[in-house]
Amino acid sequence: MSAELISILVLAVVFVIATTRSINMGALAFAAAFGVGGLVAGLDADGIFAGFPGDLFVVLVGVTYLFAIARANGTTDWLVHAAIRLVRGRIALIPWVMFAITGALTAIGAVSPAAVAIVAPIALSFAARYGISPLLMGAMVVHGAQGGGFSPISIYGSIVNGIVERENLPGSELTLFLGSLVANLVIAGIVFVFFGGLKLSGRRGEPEQKEEGQRGGSRLTPAISATLAALVALVVAVLGFDLDAGLSSLTLAVVLSAVWPDTSRKAVGEIAWPTVLLICGVLTYVGVMEEMGTIDYAGHAVGDIGIPLLAAVLLCYIGAIVSAFASSVGIMGALIPLAVPFLAQGEIGAIGMITALAISATVVDVSPFSTNGALVLAAAPDVDRERFFRQLMVYGGIVVAVVPAAVWLVLVVPGFG
Repeated sequence: MSAELISILVLAVVFVIATTRSINMGALAFAAAFGVGGLVAGLDADGIFAGFPGDLFVVLVGVTYLFAIARANGTTDWLVHAAIRLVRGRIALIPWVMFAITGALTAIGAVSPAAVAIVAPIALSFAARYGISPLLMGAMVVHGAQGGGFSPISIYGSIVNGIVERENLPGSELTLFLGSLVANLVIAGIVFVFFGGLKLSGRRGEPEQKEEGQRGGSRLTPAISATLAALVALVVAVLGFDLDAGLSSLTLAVVLSAVWPDTSRKAVGEIAWPTVLLICGVLTYVGVMEEMGTIDYAGHAVGDIGIPLLAAVLLCYIGAIVSAFASSVGIMGALIPLAVPFLAQGEIGAIGMITALAISATVVDVSPFSTNGALVLAAAPDVDRERFFRQLMVYGGIVVAVVPAAVWLVLVVPGFG
């Protein structure tokens, strides 16, 4: 058996054990990375740790630390009430407001995880306050971020359009952008209907509540004012100066802790450490798989099939499956060049295929193993995290199973481009 197949089978075993024995999947994945990386791939410790997502570790810690402080001093309560006032108490509009905000942020140039890191804690605090499904709210935030993610001036859009130009392929910036926006709008609409959105239509929230006034829910206090300023500073740092979201949020959290130590003392304990372990462990193992060449192995095997339409749908599925555990941008950068040989034959429309690949590789970021899904999981307050993790994993699995085939049918089979 080849080393690549062994690494895939071990990953499947990790999933089964974690599901049936209630063991943190990240801990299992670290052990698997050590065993497969050392015994099968011949990697030393440095080679194994090369796949450790240090940047994501800091993002998860920094963002959950900052918003734990915001919850402790009443800032998230204040923001919830402000959102209720904005929509005149109509709770059903809030998920769509969060969709629009994250979409606007990514469309003007924010990296998708940065937009989700900013919006998700606020959105999920609102969901907890008013009994909205955290899966509904989290999905709306992530799909909003991906809906705007391929505008011509966005990070994802610039990367994909650059790859298309470098490979001398036909491209359409507008088709790429609108294709992703429409796909995510449709998915968001389905999620809204199936996860309780329609039941919210008759509900109205109270913009101010007396009991929250004691914690600053309806009035500003110095701590809340400073925390709001910190959140604005986070947005400016990430979007205006392209600073790292994790380091920026961690620094702001430390400053707030130093000034108001009483309300911040318990915040470190509220950092989503089990989620950090889970995500970092799984992504470290995926890094070992990439180092072994497992991803390239699967991609080339598909490319050699010789039936363009079949190869196209399989590439969409590979993009979706791998992206659910790894970098969406990295997967797009690898899969589009792999598609060049059969695109050059003229039997597959390049514009439709590239758009389908881009959607397949990003719409699955609701997976709890992706950066966006991990941020949603970590940001949700007052939830059973194991249950919420399973919900995100099942929902992500449904998206992986359905969306690549749907976009292939709509964009690739008709031969667009």
